[in-house]
Amino acid sequence: MEVIEVGNLRKQYRDRLAVDDVSFTVERGEIFGVLGPNGAGKTTTVECVAGLRTPDSGTVSVLGGLTGTALKERLGVQLQNSTLPEKIKVWEALDLYSSFYRAPADWVALMERLGLADKRDTPYGKLSGGQQQRLSIALALVGNPEVAILDELTTGLDPQARRDTWELIEQVRQDGVTILLVTHFMEEAERLCDRIAVIDSGRVVAVDSPAGLITRVGGRQTVRFRPSRPVADAVLEALPEVAEVRRSGEQLVVTGTGDLLLAVTTALAAAGVTPAGLRVEGATLDDAFLTLTGKKIPS
Repeated sequence: MEVIEVGNLRKQYRDRLAVDDVSFTVERGEIFGVLGPNGAGKTTTVECVAGLRTPDSGTVSVLGGLTGTALKERLGVQLQNSTLPEKIKVWEALDLYSSFYRAPADWVALMERLGLADKRDTPYGKLSGGQQQRLSIALALVGNPEVAILDELTTGLDPQARRDTWELIEQVRQDGVTILLVTHFMEEAERLCDRIAVIDSGRVVAVDSPAGLITRVGGRQTVRFRPSRPVADAVLEALPEVAEVRRSGEQLVVTGTGDLLLAVTTALAAAGVTPAGLRVEGATLDDAFLTLTGKKIPS
């Protein structure tokens, strides 16, 4: 069942077209990603879905067309730049937000589940970045939503805090909450999302599962190694399986398709070169995004 339907969405700010003919659907129970670089139109899109902005044209339907208070009761939102007063305590924020709903979640249990029980009396301004994100998630869930919109959830977090947050999101989905996740992190999208809408310059260029997007690269592989002796790029570039040869410090990085590894190692052996630290990598979501848009998202 589709719980979010977006059709031909368009939004312009003065002379800047932020969203241009965006369409996608989100099915109940899935984590649906909106992936793209900063400025691609991701946040504007989900703000229109949440009812926080009015599109210039197009249609948005959430949970069968709910609007106003009826929608707010069943939709949780964590915005990219959401902040709280520095001095408000964790328990005070949760107690306040729960009062906005007729049938809220047990915020004490929610606080414990999200690892904030020992920070109950800590002011918001004294929380770490990861703890503030956990509180943002808790506030988005305190109304017992059926759908949660999470915008750039892990920006600014250290790697461990980011992975801890991913585990929380997976737990939330297991509870039956449909999640619309906005991100520019490839690893995050590949780990969490069932399907992804790739957005670039305000337009959707593809909607598919992470694996489906990766297959569009066409089986591309990368072989990395350190040659035991100098070898000319032309030795490898002449192979039909090789699409590109580049150097990264002492490493040679060879990209191509087919039986790339065999072709490269055979050519190196013929040239009397031993590949040290040999590593083979399959195509990634980064590769798929580059293929689809001609761009790379800065990490």
